[in-house]
Amino acid sequence: MLYTYRPRGVCSQLMEIEVEDNTLKSLRVLGGCDGNLQGIARLVVGMDVDEVIAKLEGIHCGFKPTSCPDQLAQALKAMKAEA
Repeated sequence: MLYTYRPRGVCSQLMEIEVEDNTLKSLRVLGGCDGNLQGIARLVVGMDVDEVIAKLEGIHCGFKPTSCPDQLAQALKAMKAEA
């Protein structure tokens, strides 16, 4: 399943997520801190979607109530709700 998500409250602008059999197959993030987001993508590809959500949900960026990792968790939760 290919899913596109527009993050809210962070610098990144778009997340393109591919999931197959509840495993994250690819992640591309446009905007935001490029190096950090590439690193996060490399770490989470191949992981179970529920594990990614559990590890990343609730992370804050500075004084913001969310972060790009948290927005990825929100995107995965939204994708699961639509499936």
